[in-house]
Amino acid sequence: MRLNPFNPDSINVRRGGGGGGFPGGGGGRLGCGAIVIALIAAVVFGVDPGQMLGTMDDLQQTQSPQQQQQPGGETAAEICDDSAYATEACNALASLNQTWEPAFQQAGIEFQQPTLEFLSGGVESTGCGQASSAMGPFYCPADQTIYIDTSFYDQLDRELGAAGDFARYYVIAHEYGHHIQALTGIANQVRSAQQQNPGAANQLQVLMELQADCYAGAWAGKNRNAIDPGDFEEGMTAASAIGDDALMRGAGQRVSPENFTHGSSAQRMQALRLGLESGDDVQCDKIMQRT
Repeated sequence: MRLNPFNPDSINVRRGGGGGGFPGGGGGRLGCGAIVIALIAAVVFGVDPGQMLGTMDDLQQTQSPQQQQQPGGETAAEICDDSAYATEACNALASLNQTWEPAFQQAGIEFQQPTLEFLSGGVESTGCGQASSAMGPFYCPADQTIYIDTSFYDQLDRELGAAGDFARYYVIAHEYGHHIQALTGIANQVRSAQQQNPGAANQLQVLMELQADCYAGAWAGKNRNAIDPGDFEEGMTAASAIGDDALMRGAGQRVSPENFTHGSSAQRMQALRLGLESGDDVQCDKIMQRT
């Protein structure tokens, strides 16, 4: 996928060691209907910081807005130019901001850019508590930050067979999808639904993850002129590799749909395809209507 170079003055990035408050989100929605779905403080591959570290409501009450500062006085350009993967991620972040901000404006919802923080091993303090690279990429709604250790991309390639730049863009775009869900107020609605019906918590979480997959596809679909031959196949390979059933089989476990948290390979591929082919975030609401 051919993305324009990032403008360091237009994106929020930092290196591990930062942290921040939650400045609040909108109460509107993108697309059609106020649909009740699941809260997830996000992770692409199996960890839910919200479940590990407390409810989002609790986090929002304990965090206060504060300015983000770069450790050591590093600039965004220096952080993003640290490696090819970091530059790629910053290019994706810039494109995601440029794609989604107009959609929010059209919907009459206040838009706030997320921050991208690069982890580098060890344990970091986040708005959702302590986190490490071992958790994999995740989004924390309490500080509106996407956390990732880019060495994860090598694991994505070697261990899951999901190579290619579009597979990596899918990771960032999926987590950005959780940011969209936080800004629109959907996450708060879903936490309430999960508390009222704990037995449906996993089912609701799966729907949330699938919508984030669809949002990732919609971003690419809205930028169809930047898609290269083979990108679609890379995305489908990645979505298949990270399905709950595929991960369970790979770990030598029995496939148990009742324990799914992110959806099966087929479901994730279908959600990503829906976004890719339509380029329309409204279509992603259809996933949420499966309750």
